[in-house]
Amino acid sequence: MERERDIEKWLRRQVEGMGGAFLKFTSPGNGGVPDRLALLPGGRVWFIELKTGKGRLAPVQSWQLARLRALGCRAAVLRGKAEAAEWLEERRKEADAYGVYTARLSEAGD
Repeated sequence: MERERDIEKWLRRQVEGMGGAFLKFTSPGNGGVPDRLALLPGGRVWFIELKTGKGRLAPVQSWQLARLRALGCRAAVLRGKAEAAEWLEERRKEADAYGVYTARLSEAGD
């Protein structure tokens, strides 16, 4: 069974391998904010909420995600490693389309 912390560790390594940073995000007094920030090459910033494949969002998390998106922020809920890998591949393709160099995803440490 996938654990959220294992997905988080894997995703951090992948984002860093692309030349980005994957930061823990807390916002005291603002419950439900996504727990990670993905800072990607080219100045792209994503708020990320990680869940296991069966993980569910709390109502306050759904509200915070909707609020961020309404402000024009990039925000994603990634459920499981497979969804995280799909999200990473999309980000790599975006970077390639805009001429931003990123390292290819590594399957090391699976």
